[in-house]
Amino acid sequence: MEYLVKDQSLELKYEPGKGAWTYHIQIPNTKHLVCRWGYSKVSGFIDEYKLEAKNLFSISGQDKLISINEKIRKAINKKGGETVLVTLYLLTANENLTEAQILETFEKSEVLHTFEQLPKIEQGKILDAIFAQKTEYQQIKLIRNCIDRLSM
Repeated sequence: MEYLVKDQSLELKYEPGKGAWTYHIQIPNTKHLVCRWGYSKVSGFIDEYKLEAKNLFSISGQDKLISINEKIRKAINKKGGETVLVTLYLLTANENLTEAQILETFEKSEVLHTFEQLPKIEQGKILDAIFAQKTEYQQIKLIRNCIDRLSM
Protein backbone atom coordinates (compact mmCIF):
# COMPACT_ATOMS: atom_id res chain seq x y z
CA MET A 1 0.00 0.00 0.00
CA GLU A 2 1.48 3.32 -1.08
CA TYR A 3 0.42 6.16 1.22
CA LEU A 4 0.11 9.54 -0.41
CA VAL A 5 -0.50 11.19 2.97
CA LYS A 6 -0.75 9.67 6.42
CA ASP A 7 -2.35 11.52 9.34
CA GLN A 8 -1.63 14.89 7.75
CA SER A 9 -3.60 18.07 8.44
CA LEU A 10 -4.79 19.58 5.15
CA GLU A 11 -7.15 22.39 4.23
CA LEU A 12 -10.61 21.65 2.90
CA LYS A 13 -10.56 24.20 0.10
CA TYR A 14 -13.58 26.10 -1.20
CA GLU A 15 -13.54 27.56 -4.71
CA PRO A 16 -17.02 28.66 -5.85
CA GLY A 17 -18.13 27.87 -9.36
CA LYS A 18 -16.08 24.68 -9.76
CA GLY A 19 -19.04 22.26 -9.79
CA ALA A 20 -18.14 18.98 -8.09
CA TRP A 21 -14.72 20.45 -7.32
CA THR A 22 -16.01 23.48 -5.39
CA TYR A 23 -14.90 21.71 -2.19
CA HIS A 24 -11.70 19.74 -2.50
CA ILE A 25 -8.46 18.71 -0.88
CA GLN A 26 -5.16 19.13 -2.68
CA ILE A 27 -2.84 16.23 -1.94
CA PRO A 28 0.74 17.47 -1.44
CA ASN A 29 3.69 16.00 -3.35
CA THR A 30 1.54 14.27 -5.98
CA LYS A 31 2.24 16.30 -9.13
CA HIS A 32 4.65 13.57 -10.28
CA LEU A 33 1.87 10.95 -10.42
CA VAL A 34 0.57 10.09 -13.86
CA CYS A 35 -3.17 9.84 -13.46
CA ARG A 36 -5.97 9.11 -15.86
CA TRP A 37 -9.46 10.14 -14.79
CA GLY A 38 -11.42 7.15 -13.54
CA TYR A 39 -8.35 4.89 -13.31
CA SER A 40 -6.43 6.59 -10.51
CA LYS A 41 -8.21 6.21 -7.20
CA VAL A 42 -7.47 6.63 -3.53
CA SER A 43 -8.95 5.21 -0.36
CA GLY A 44 -8.42 6.17 3.26
CA PHE A 45 -9.87 8.61 5.79
CA ILE A 46 -10.78 12.26 6.09
CA ASP A 47 -11.05 12.88 9.81
CA GLU A 48 -12.82 9.63 10.75
CA TYR A 49 -14.86 9.36 7.54
CA LYS A 50 -13.88 6.34 5.44
CA LEU A 51 -13.29 7.03 1.75
CA GLU A 52 -13.28 4.21 -0.76
CA ALA A 53 -12.05 4.36 -4.35
CA LYS A 54 -12.28 8.16 -4.78
CA ASN A 55 -11.11 9.51 -8.15
CA LEU A 56 -8.00 11.66 -8.28
CA PHE A 57 -8.18 14.77 -10.43
CA SER A 58 -5.13 15.99 -12.30
CA ILE A 59 -4.31 19.58 -13.12
CA SER A 60 -1.22 19.81 -15.28
CA GLY A 61 1.84 20.64 -13.19
CA GLN A 62 -0.07 20.73 -9.88
CA ASP A 63 -0.73 18.35 -7.02
CA LYS A 64 -3.73 16.04 -7.40
CA LEU A 65 -7.17 16.85 -5.97
CA ILE A 66 -10.05 14.86 -4.52
CA SER A 67 -13.51 16.36 -4.36
CA ILE A 68 -15.32 16.48 -1.04
CA ASN A 69 -19.08 16.32 -1.54
CA GLU A 70 -21.82 17.50 0.78
CA LYS A 71 -22.38 14.05 2.29
CA ILE A 72 -18.74 13.88 3.41
CA ARG A 73 -18.69 17.50 4.64
CA LYS A 74 -21.80 16.89 6.74
CA ALA A 75 -20.38 13.66 8.16
CA ILE A 76 -17.16 15.38 9.26
CA ASN A 77 -18.95 18.63 10.14
CA LYS A 78 -16.46 20.80 8.24
CA LYS A 79 -16.68 23.62 5.72
CA GLY A 80 -14.29 25.30 3.33
CA GLY A 81 -11.18 26.78 4.91
CA GLU A 82 -11.16 24.33 7.81
CA THR A 83 -8.45 21.75 8.46
CA VAL A 84 -9.07 18.01 8.17
CA LEU A 85 -6.90 15.04 9.13
CA VAL A 86 -6.17 13.04 5.98
CA THR A 87 -4.81 9.56 5.34
CA LEU A 88 -4.94 8.42 1.73
CA TYR A 89 -3.34 5.60 -0.18
CA LEU A 90 -3.21 5.05 -3.89
CA LEU A 91 -5.17 2.09 -5.17
CA THR A 92 -3.35 0.09 -7.78
CA ALA A 93 -4.66 -2.55 -10.13
CA ASN A 94 -3.71 -5.07 -7.45
CA GLU A 95 -5.85 -3.31 -4.84
CA ASN A 96 -9.07 -3.25 -6.76
CA LEU A 97 -11.12 -4.94 -4.05
CA THR A 98 -12.80 -2.49 -1.72
CA GLU A 99 -13.61 -2.95 1.93
CA ALA A 100 -17.29 -3.01 1.02
CA GLN A 101 -16.71 -5.91 -1.39
CA ILE A 102 -14.77 -7.86 1.23
CA LEU A 103 -17.47 -7.30 3.85
CA GLU A 104 -20.14 -8.33 1.34
CA THR A 105 -18.19 -11.55 0.75
CA PHE A 106 -18.02 -12.13 4.51
CA GLU A 107 -21.77 -11.52 4.73
CA LYS A 108 -22.57 -13.97 1.92
CA SER A 109 -20.29 -16.50 3.61
CA GLU A 110 -22.18 -15.95 6.89
CA VAL A 111 -19.10 -14.80 8.84
CA LEU A 112 -19.69 -11.03 8.86
CA HIS A 113 -21.18 -11.07 12.37
CA THR A 114 -18.13 -12.95 13.68
CA PHE A 115 -15.81 -10.48 11.92
CA GLU A 116 -17.70 -7.51 13.40
CA GLN A 117 -17.32 -8.99 16.90
CA LEU A 118 -13.54 -8.77 16.62
CA PRO A 119 -11.84 -5.69 18.08
CA LYS A 120 -11.58 -2.86 15.52
CA ILE A 121 -7.80 -3.14 15.48
CA GLU A 122 -8.03 -6.84 14.60
CA GLN A 123 -10.55 -6.08 11.84
CA GLY A 124 -8.14 -3.49 10.46
CA LYS A 125 -5.23 -5.94 10.50
CA ILE A 126 -7.26 -8.47 8.52
CA LEU A 127 -8.32 -5.89 5.92
CA ASP A 128 -4.80 -4.45 5.67
CA ALA A 129 -3.39 -7.95 5.11
CA ILE A 130 -5.87 -8.52 2.29
CA PHE A 131 -5.08 -5.15 0.66
CA ALA A 132 -1.33 -5.83 0.97
CA GLN A 133 -1.49 -8.89 -1.31
CA LYS A 134 0.28 -8.37 -4.64
CA THR A 135 -2.38 -9.87 -6.89
CA GLU A 136 -6.15 -10.19 -6.86
CA TYR A 137 -5.70 -13.97 -6.80
CA GLN A 138 -3.67 -13.67 -3.58
CA GLN A 139 -6.31 -11.34 -2.10
CA ILE A 140 -9.06 -13.83 -2.86
CA LYS A 141 -7.00 -16.69 -1.44
CA LEU A 142 -6.50 -14.75 1.81
CA ILE A 143 -10.20 -13.86 1.96
CA ARG A 144 -11.03 -17.57 1.70
CA ASN A 145 -8.58 -18.33 4.54
CA CYS A 146 -10.18 -15.59 6.67
CA ILE A 147 -13.64 -17.00 6.00
CA ASP A 148 -12.45 -20.46 7.04
CA ARG A 149 -10.97 -19.07 10.29
CA LEU A 150 -14.03 -16.94 11.06
CA SER A 151 -16.42 -19.83 10.50
CA MET A 152 -14.80 -22.02 13.16
